[in-house]
Amino acid sequence: MSGVRLRPTMLSDLDFVLSVEQDPACRPYITPWERTQHEGAVRFPDFRHFIVEAGPGTEAVGFVILQGCRSPHRSIELKRMVLRVQGRGLGRACLRELTRMAFRDLRARCAPSRRARSGARAAALYASEGFVEEGRLRECVRADPSAGGPAYDSLIVMSMLEDEYAARLEAARGAPASERG
Repeated sequence: MSGVRLRPTMLSDLDFVLSVEQDPACRPYITPWERTQHEGAVRFPDFRHFIVEAGPGTEAVGFVILQGCRSPHRSIELKRMVLRVQGRGLGRACLRELTRMAFRDLRARCAPSRRARSGARAAALYASEGFVEEGRLRECVRADPSAGGPAYDSLIVMSMLEDEYAARLEAARGAPASERG
């Protein structure tokens, strides 16, 4: 995984997590959580909350959350991925690691994700990694009024199934090393 490491979030990391959510570059694409919501995600076994580290000194650059890790339905949601650093391939590396973790380590059958419409770049990333659009929840999220866009935003529901993930792995095995992910 190209220069990205996920480590479990500690309660002592929550000031950093909250600062990432308040970052002007991230805020238009997410609905920030309260500290207690993050505390619950760190403590509750149904969640996996990670700090994303990258670079030579493993600098913290964001966080990610999986939800449904104990679901009897084996549906593990890629709940949130918020990165301060853009354009370096970290989002793709994180998404690949989270997808691998969901299917290989947690034995997911399905990995759904909800992306805000304003996050068109994120939706394009998910699609390029094999996620399929399932539908849209129209104008269901209050948008950030300081962003200057519409008052409400829609969510794009995307997912990948276990057999689709397996097919991507198989196809990658046959690809040249420079194209494998």
